[in-house]
Amino acid sequence: MQDSGNCYKPRLLMHRLGIPFRLVDTDSRDGSTRTPEFLALNPTGKVPLLVLPDGRRLSESNAMLLHLAEGTRYLPADRYERALTYQWLFFEQYSHEPYIAVARSLLHLTPGGRETIAPARLAELHERGYRALAVMEQRLAESDWLAGGSYSVADIALYAYTHMAGEGDFDLAAYPRIRAWLARVAAEPGHVGIDWRP
Repeated sequence: MQDSGNCYKPRLLMHRLGIPFRLVDTDSRDGSTRTPEFLALNPTGKVPLLVLPDGRRLSESNAMLLHLAEGTRYLPADRYERALTYQWLFFEQYSHEPYIAVARSLLHLTPGGRETIAPARLAELHERGYRALAVMEQRLAESDWLAGGSYSVADIALYAYTHMAGEGDFDLAAYPRIRAWLARVAAEPGHVGIDWRP
């Protein structure tokens, strides 16, 4: 599901690590993830799903990031910095993605867009999404990167939906440190956009 930030995260890391992979387009919006064949691979019926060369499978994008980054510079070796990485991965899934990604999906990807969402629901998504952005802005006042002193899977995880926040009607004008961080991530050697395919 190439327009999904969660699907983009492992693709970006595999590209950066030079890991060859094959995409199998599977769109949760058309029922493809609810077929018996897909559910046999991933009983949660969600994408992304990573099938490793030996046939083992991983779901959940941040679990994929941790697996793929093991032993690389994208997962800090320092115990505390590694814990910070986990902290930001949990933050992304519980305090950021449910609001910023959902607003984007409802406004940008759902047929009918704005007409399908109650104004009160959109207001709630924006309130909580802006709260998450404020936490990121505060952290980025202390460091160029979210976890430790260098670019890591924490940055990949949060970049995925933050760089598309405008599609959910989030205005990043009041977040100069986030905007600078987005530019730093995009300037990393070997960076590819969400529409990149191997």
